[in-house]
Amino acid sequence: MALANTAFFVSSSGLRRSRISDLDFAPQLSPYESLTFFPVRYRSTQPGLAFSRKKNILHASTDGLNAIDSTSLQMQKSDQDADYIPMPIVLIDQDSDSDATIVQLSFGDRLGALIDTMNALKDLGLDVSKGTVSTEGSVKQTNFFITLLDTGRKVEDPDMLERIRLTIINNLLKYHPESSVQLAMGEAFGIKAPEKKLDVDIATHIRVKEDEPKRSLLCIETADRPGLLVEIIKIIADINIEVESAEIDTEGLVAKDKFHVSYRGAALNSSLSQVLVNCLRYYLRRPETDIDSY
Repeated sequence: MALANTAFFVSSSGLRRSRISDLDFAPQLSPYESLTFFPVRYRSTQPGLAFSRKKNILHASTDGLNAIDSTSLQMQKSDQDADYIPMPIVLIDQDSDSDATIVQLSFGDRLGALIDTMNALKDLGLDVSKGTVSTEGSVKQTNFFITLLDTGRKVEDPDMLERIRLTIINNLLKYHPESSVQLAMGEAFGIKAPEKKLDVDIATHIRVKEDEPKRSLLCIETADRPGLLVEIIKIIADINIEVESAEIDTEGLVAKDKFHVSYRGAALNSSLSQVLVNCLRYYLRRPETDIDSY
């Protein structure tokens, strides 16, 4: 369905070790004593090994053993996991299903049943059904199938699509506040603002390329911000270009959007493509903007 102006759809490697009790040079320890490496209280005749009666750690030089107990390794891994914030992704797909808008949501493996998110979307006057839940590596992806409650049709209004996107992001910030460091809205509404500055560190990339004889593919990558989707659609409509379908992808701080566009039922020629790129570049201008039009 062609959409113009305001309507569119958018172990580490293993090391074989002998038990300390099996080594002929090991000191005799009581059942309540264990090993560490400083200060040195016992020294073996074998180069590179030193013992002391404190922790369950065996330390050695590069010529000898170099082993750390599993508890310490697990503690280090837990500290690293606690500091890691996965990338939040909200993908609105208008291409895959002719009858429903598909929304894909992921935030590493931290998302639960998402009942609150579904209820928030229903409050917008939408019929929301939960679809597939898949796991790719350590990332769990949840798909929602969304239609308008009053008509049963897929969402085509860009304002509503933007409300869907912002509602999901707002719920991420509410129920997973740690996500604020990875979201543009975290700068204003999160517990911790992103380290990257949206207007400084994130460049804009705009491309128009041939896709099919009757339509072209517009690709935009830029810093995310509220209202971005609506403004992009308005700019496209202002020069009488139709948006036939779209994929709206928010990956952390970056919006990566794709639009199938046409002009009077045909693909865009080079001149019109350049006009479109120039208009979008003016609105999305950043310190660094790459433009490829062909």
